[in-house]
Amino acid sequence: MMMGLIEPFLEFSFLRRALAGGIALALSAPPLGVFLVQRRLSLIGDALGHAILPGVALGAALFGLSLAAMSGGGLLAGLVVMLAAGLAARGGALREDASLAGFYLVSLALGVAIVSWGPAQLDLLELLFGSVLAVDDAALLLMAGTATVTLVSLAMIWRPLVIETFDAGFLRAQGGRGALWHLWFLALVVLNLVAAFQALGTLMAVGLMMLPAVAARFVSPTLSGQVVASVGIAVLAVLGGLIVSVRADVPTGPAIVLCAGALWLALLLAGPEASVLARSLRRPHLAR
Repeated sequence: MMMGLIEPFLEFSFLRRALAGGIALALSAPPLGVFLVQRRLSLIGDALGHAILPGVALGAALFGLSLAAMSGGGLLAGLVVMLAAGLAARGGALREDASLAGFYLVSLALGVAIVSWGPAQLDLLELLFGSVLAVDDAALLLMAGTATVTLVSLAMIWRPLVIETFDAGFLRAQGGRGALWHLWFLALVVLNLVAAFQALGTLMAVGLMMLPAVAARFVSPTLSGQVVASVGIAVLAVLGGLIVSVRADVPTGPAIVLCAGALWLALLLAGPEASVLARSLRRPHLAR
C-alpha cells in the first residue's frame, strides 16, 4: 500500500515539483489563516482569492500563459482591491469586510469576462481550480520564494501583529501603527494566494489557507500551537490531495481542499481540544 502511494512521486517529476511547492505553501499560508480566524476575518481570504482572478486573466490575455505576467497581474489586482476596500471602509459607512464583498464580486465577474474575451487557450477551469501540470520550475520557485518572504515577514511582525489581533486599542494607545501591520499582513495573504493559484486555482487557493487554520483550533488552544498544527494539517492535505488528484483524475485544487476538509471534519468530531468528543467527555465544572 505504501509503495502504491509513493510510486507516482517516484515516477513523475511534475508530481515531485507539485509536492515541493505544496509543502512550501503549507508552511506559509496556514499561519496567515490562523490570524485571519483569530481576527474574525475568515471570509476576507476568500474575497481576496476571487479578487486576483481579473489580474491573472488579463496578464494571460495580454502576454500569453506566462507565469510572471499572470502572477504580477494577480498580485496587482489583489493589492488594488485590498486598498480600495480599506479606503471605502474608512471613507464610508460600510465595514471593511462588506466593502471587500462588493469589490470581490465585481472582480470575479470581470475576471470571467476577460477569460471569455481572451485567447482560446486560456482555460477558465484551470484558472479557477488549478492543475498539477501547471507547477513547473518557475511556479515552484515562486512558491518557495513566497514561503520565504512570508515566514521572514511573520518573524519580523509577529509581536505587533499578535497585539493588534487581540487588543488593537492598546496598540493604538502605544503608537504602534496598527494600520501598517494590518496592511502588511493582508499583502502577505494576497501574495500567498497568487503563489497558490497555479496548482490550486484562484477559487481553491484559499482552501489551503483557511481549512487547516480552522482545523487547528481543535488541536491546540494557544496561538503558537495552532500555527504549528495548521502547518502539519496542510502538509497532510497536500500529500493526500496530490495522490487523489492522480488516482481519481480530478483537479488538484479541489482534491487538496477536500482532503483538508476531511481532516477538519475528523478533528471537529474527535480532536483533542474543543471537539464534539472532547466536549462530551469533559466533566461539568465542579462536578464530582
